[in-house]
Amino acid sequence: MEYKILRLVITAPFGDTVNTVYPTLLWDEKNIVLVDCGFIGSLSTLEKELGQHWLSVKRLTGLVLTHHDHDHMGAAAAIKRVNPNIKIYASQAEASYISAEEKPLRLKQAEEMQKMLPSDQQDFGSAFCDMLRRVEPVLVDEFLHDGDKMDWCGGCHIIATPGHTPGHISLFMEKDSIVITGDAMALEEGRPVIANPQFTLDLNHAESSMNKILSLKANAYYCYHGGVYGKA
Repeated sequence: MEYKILRLVITAPFGDTVNTVYPTLLWDEKNIVLVDCGFIGSLSTLEKELGQHWLSVKRLTGLVLTHHDHDHMGAAAAIKRVNPNIKIYASQAEASYISAEEKPLRLKQAEEMQKMLPSDQQDFGSAFCDMLRRVEPVLVDEFLHDGDKMDWCGGCHIIATPGHTPGHISLFMEKDSIVITGDAMALEEGRPVIANPQFTLDLNHAESSMNKILSLKANAYYCYHGGVYGKA
């Protein structure tokens, strides 16, 4: 085996909706690195997804967290308990929120928004805040910086894509010309869009980051929300 870049599927209900996200697995002869890991309680689903490829969480060597949102890091602490040797990667700007050394920005935002919600949305907003408070923190073992090159799957460039959160990162798999976008870009009806603009912390930076990765003219963009843009 030279290497494989695999898309996994994780679903989770919230209220009346079912959310689907697409973590990416980078698997070569030395590394088995997961990029983002799904929601709180997603460990069993993740194990089933990995099991389809004769893998398990215990075999993962790394977990890249593109940012600190609950749907990207919700299962991280559970993974670390099962696999204490896994190395957690993230940008330095996100690390203090991932570890909860600082109050997560998404929780601060949700609590501020809760104060302004109309009465018919208060229950939903309160449930969302409670869910964010249940996200277990995890320590980041190694910082990833803009321009860093990792040896995963033929070469992986780290790209700073701030906006959705301040320290958001994306990954460019240079040999296959694939961008793993995180929330720097999402797909809606097959079109690239800003991911959840109503929750984006800096919309101008988010627009610049999406344009930055689109300017790479990659063969494919693996979007955490929406699937693949370009060649699958």
